[in-house]
Amino acid sequence: MAKRKIPIGIDDFKEIILENYHYIDKSLFIQELLDSGAKVTLIPRPRRFGKTLNLSMLKYFFEKATPSHASLFEELEIAKHPEYMKQQGEYPVIFLTFKFIEGETWDVSFDKMKRLIAHEFERHAYLLDSVALSPFRKQEFQKIIELSASDTAYEVSLKDLIMYLAKHHNQHPIVLLDEYDVPMQDGFKNNYYNKAAQFMRGFIGDGLKGNEFLNFAVITGCMRITKESIFTGLNNPRVCTLLDDAYSDKFGLLENEVIALLKECEIQSCQCACLEEIRAWYNGFSSGPNTIYNPWSIINFIDKKCKFDAYWVNTSSNDIIKSLIKNSDEDVKEEIAQLLQGKPIDKQVNENIVFTDLGKKEPALWNFLLFSGYLTFKNLRLVGTRRHANLFIPNKEIVSIYESTILGWFSDKEIRYNLMLEYLVKGDIVQFTELFEKFVITSFSYFDIGDQEPENFYHAFVLGILATLAETHSITSNREAGLGRYDVMIAPHDKTRPAIIIEFKKVNLNKHETLEIAIASGLQQIADKQYAVELRHKGYTNIIPLAIVFEGKKVLVCRGD
Repeated sequence: MAKRKIPIGIDDFKEIILENYHYIDKSLFIQELLDSGAKVTLIPRPRRFGKTLNLSMLKYFFEKATPSHASLFEELEIAKHPEYMKQQGEYPVIFLTFKFIEGETWDVSFDKMKRLIAHEFERHAYLLDSVALSPFRKQEFQKIIELSASDTAYEVSLKDLIMYLAKHHNQHPIVLLDEYDVPMQDGFKNNYYNKAAQFMRGFIGDGLKGNEFLNFAVITGCMRITKESIFTGLNNPRVCTLLDDAYSDKFGLLENEVIALLKECEIQSCQCACLEEIRAWYNGFSSGPNTIYNPWSIINFIDKKCKFDAYWVNTSSNDIIKSLIKNSDEDVKEEIAQLLQGKPIDKQVNENIVFTDLGKKEPALWNFLLFSGYLTFKNLRLVGTRRHANLFIPNKEIVSIYESTILGWFSDKEIRYNLMLEYLVKGDIVQFTELFEKFVITSFSYFDIGDQEPENFYHAFVLGILATLAETHSITSNREAGLGRYDVMIAPHDKTRPAIIIEFKKVNLNKHETLEIAIASGLQQIADKQYAVELRHKGYTNIIPLAIVFEGKKVLVCRGD
């Protein structure tokens, strides 16, 4: 048998099986789905975790076709279960993937939406010859295909197509909707979220709600979007997120599946393919009781001959993530610094994402990062009536997105970011100050700094840039030490290197302060409050007190004795 190919970017199940691509058998997804008996199942998973491929498999399994698709499943696990194989090829199927429904404006996005719907209608164009449809219905059907129907016609098109198929086949159809939330995520990014949500509410909500002609529906996406009432009235859809046991091994790869794939691809002989390092880069995502690997990254790692790289994070722009992190407050940046040091943060977890809360409410940010795959969880538990978990960054690949986001703040600026940090950690405060002050002058706006609490802005900014030091330093903020609470402490893992205590001060113009007076006050506070006591107890001997004071965009940095 010819050597199997690596399925980079191939998510059509039939193509993978017939064209001799590697395939990790997830066919028992069919058994688990049928056993559930759910009318509507929503399965949120991060992007590139096999959602489209799994729904494609369902399409080929259930859909009536000539010739039959039964042979595609002959060597898979589901074929060992004749009671389930009886349902192969027995139903009409509607299959739509919204993964490409993106656009800078709603008009562009909606045009793509209409073309997607038209394509699915055209796939069922035999209905134009069906006696089950009236002449008026056939006329409306043709308008959908020709892209000349009204906006309302496209909004109710799912409901109509379900009815048409049921009447023609005398069999209730199965509906498969993939990546349903992409249009709304893109709408959120490009400021047409309400229009996208309104359309999807009508298309999905009205299409599936109480539909007497529906057999069952499976919907995938990155998250469960609420408040917009898209799923209101769907007879309690079964929602199976990463927090749940259901389907926990059907999306993503288990370690035994990764090992089998590496062996089949003869990767076990590759010196750099140490399983421990592969785990560190691509494993670590919690899915119910399982820990799974990112399948996209694994197949790219194999295809690139064992080259470790951030394959998954480069499959989209990550614009939403970058914007949310950049514009987060001081507390969030401090916790990101903690996460980058490999330390978990304890948070309430809620699978219901409200997009309009992103950037406004901190819990929404952490849950968005969790269900998007940028964080994962352990120790899921009830605290009172609410679920909590320890959140952490799953692996090295995801660490890279946080670091690149922070480094991205400095893009297109006349400053050498890495050099600035290098000067800081080795205690060359003169050189650090020159670069830091230059960045403040050229990059900060008065709007950024604000009039209310500029200390918090500088504090959050410095925590953000220090987060990239997580592998070599411990970064803490607002902790008790000596006789007070310091602002920021930088403690290198190597205790022979300098440790740094930073105090932020705003010039008090009401007291006729100058930058120089505020600097002296900041350094005096570090000394009077004995912030360095904690570091000395830990064995640090080279401790640098550092005051950063500011008046609007004017900033002064000074090292104490």
